[in-house]
Amino acid sequence: MNEALIRGLTPGVLGILVRRGADFAAAEDAVQDALVEAVRVWPDDMPKDPKGWLVTVAWRKFLDAARSDTARRRREEVDEPAPGPARETDDTLQLYFLCAHPSLSPSSAVALTLRAVGGLTTRQIAQAYLVPEATMAQRISRAKRTVSDVRFDQPGDVATVLRVLYLVFNEGYSGDVDLAAEAIRLTRQLAAAIDHPEVAGLLALMLLHDARRASRTAPDGSLVSLASQDRSRWDTGAIAEGVEILQAALARDRLGEFQAQAAIAALHADALTADETDWVQIVEWYDELLRINDSPVVRLNRAVAVGEADGARAGLAALASLDPGLPRYAAVSAYLHERDGDLTTATNLYVEAAAKASNLLERDYLTRQAARLNALP
Repeated sequence: MNEALIRGLTPGVLGILVRRGADFAAAEDAVQDALVEAVRVWPDDMPKDPKGWLVTVAWRKFLDAARSDTARRRREEVDEPAPGPARETDDTLQLYFLCAHPSLSPSSAVALTLRAVGGLTTRQIAQAYLVPEATMAQRISRAKRTVSDVRFDQPGDVATVLRVLYLVFNEGYSGDVDLAAEAIRLTRQLAAAIDHPEVAGLLALMLLHDARRASRTAPDGSLVSLASQDRSRWDTGAIAEGVEILQAALARDRLGEFQAQAAIAALHADALTADETDWVQIVEWYDELLRINDSPVVRLNRAVAVGEADGARAGLAALASLDPGLPRYAAVSAYLHERDGDLTTATNLYVEAAAKASNLLERDYLTRQAARLNALP
């Protein structure tokens, strides 16, 4: 069974059922039933038109379920379309917008996107998010019910779709599903369906970040800082593709936050060594990013860049206006105080940052930084 083929066909089949009048929840259930049937039948009898086969079987499954539900008897009069090749209409874009509906929580939007557009099973999604399958099934069911009455032809918000895809990407890897790779695949799919510079910007950002994946952890699994990474292990092919996509997007002169973030990532990727990083230009890009999205997180990252470009004291001055309770504030402050030579304050801040770390890898890294400073004579 070709799993890639199944996953590639899923959003198109689901979109056809929704466009024919099926509500989203019922359509998604029918498509899943059709996929189960495909797994059973296709190894011995592969259809000439797999998508058409799935549409026909899913529609029959939907009608069977509708006829058994008295609340949906009106659907009994819907004629079954004649079997034949499926229309080459791409409904994937509408599915993206539907799954990123503003009424959904971010976690529900991510789960629904992975299920409906990505074609992942509930088990795979649950495993990737390290939650019980029953919990994920309930989350997906609630999400499907939420969007069931949403009109399929309503225009969607591209920015919301991109935020959902970036959430998927930042989950990285766990279980048997590589969510970073899945996010890149889905973003490529979106880029093929819609001509938008911010879609290109997000794809470039993902490629540039993912290019560094192999160097982010040491052989023992511990976290490696960007400055200490072995740059010979960076994926130069992904970097080149990301830069090319970014340059084409920037040439359209419609700057957005993902393009600005990708430009920063490209400057890191362009440096052969950490010492060769063009921090002055990175600060300039953070200033551009602030004009688009003046958020505390952007200002926090900018403070690091200022500290590298203009010295630790300048970085600490940029940090002073921010809330010390901000995530990663203590870690950034520790780094800048260390760069400024105040090792006692830096050590205490590394310990504080480790206690607040959101994951084990980060906590271990920050603990090691504190231990390293404590061991100095």
